[in-house]
Amino acid sequence: MTEKKRKQAHPILPGSTIGILGGGQLGRMIALAGRQIGYRFVTLDPAADCPTASVADQHIQAPFDDLEAARKLAQHCDVVTYEFENVDDDVVRLLEDHTFVPQGSRLLQTTRHRLREKEALVAAGLPVAPYQPLIHASDLLRIAMEVGFPCVLKTATGGYDGKGQWLLRSRDDAVQTAKTLTGGPWVVEAFVPFQREMSVIAARSVTGEVGTYPAVENVHRNHILHLTRAPAPVADSILREAEQLAQNVATALDVVGLVAVEMFQLVDGRLWINELAPRPHNSGHWTIDACATSQFEQHVRAVCGLPLGSFQPLSPAVMVNILGEHLPEVTKAIPHLPSSAKLHLYGKKESRPGRKMGHITVVEASLEQAETVVDELGIWPSESSESMKSTGS
Repeated sequence: MTEKKRKQAHPILPGSTIGILGGGQLGRMIALAGRQIGYRFVTLDPAADCPTASVADQHIQAPFDDLEAARKLAQHCDVVTYEFENVDDDVVRLLEDHTFVPQGSRLLQTTRHRLREKEALVAAGLPVAPYQPLIHASDLLRIAMEVGFPCVLKTATGGYDGKGQWLLRSRDDAVQTAKTLTGGPWVVEAFVPFQREMSVIAARSVTGEVGTYPAVENVHRNHILHLTRAPAPVADSILREAEQLAQNVATALDVVGLVAVEMFQLVDGRLWINELAPRPHNSGHWTIDACATSQFEQHVRAVCGLPLGSFQPLSPAVMVNILGEHLPEVTKAIPHLPSSAKLHLYGKKESRPGRKMGHITVVEASLEQAETVVDELGIWPSESSESMKSTGS
């Protein structure tokens, strides 16, 4: 689609149909937010009972690389967005030829490949942890020694929630890990002795309008996001710096829609960008209940060319993920949830340990009060702050 056609396609007004590649919980929440404004939705996903299917006007059940299904999606939609990064290149190209895909394929190709992502950030003058590319597994020891121990080995593609990562503490770790590696390439990063993990959700419209939500603090357990504190309990100067970094990312990478910028706050206060996600993000779920405009409505506004909504938080909030192992306790607690606790379940029929089944957001006058409510629910077993930290995902 030419740049001229992109401009002519906007604004896409309520009553139009939005297609979503992917039917997970992010797609579900995009559709719920968009339906409130008046949009219709068609989703494409291999699962007949995916979370988005029950709230969409039409569901196309097909693999993500099915070109005929993608063509059908294009025929039914005025604009197409996606809820995850691993979208087939041929499908995106076909959609770009047949309908309006404002996010395009370039950002996808960058952010789903760690090496390309880091190269793009460095080229834009944005701070990242020291790293080296690893093309051949046999070079792991040499490159790990150049980066320095401890270091983190990550797959360039396909990793999430801690999968595709190895912490290398010594030469022996590097030698033994190299023997198990297949495929490639990989990234070898310096281990970051961070004080906290943070993220900022930035929105950028097809019109170029850009804004950010307040920076939040994220706590992980077993490499999966456990809890988000909004806003992050840091100095105002650090909040402003984090939000400016996210705006710079959105502008430099020509983002349309949302981008989640995950970052580390180092002990000395510096911020280093860890990873990007070009879509709504788990750490932004708190915005549904604690902001004038949720991240999901903001995404719809951005890709459709409507003016962006307010990013202003109405109250501090703490969001906690509900995994499969937590669901029985959540079910017992539902009749007794306090008024400040907002429950969100994603409509997934199969529950299993580690699978994200929903979340609870507690909205209170302070973060301390919100965390007290979370603790009193008794759903999540406590862990020491050290065991909840990770090197990122």
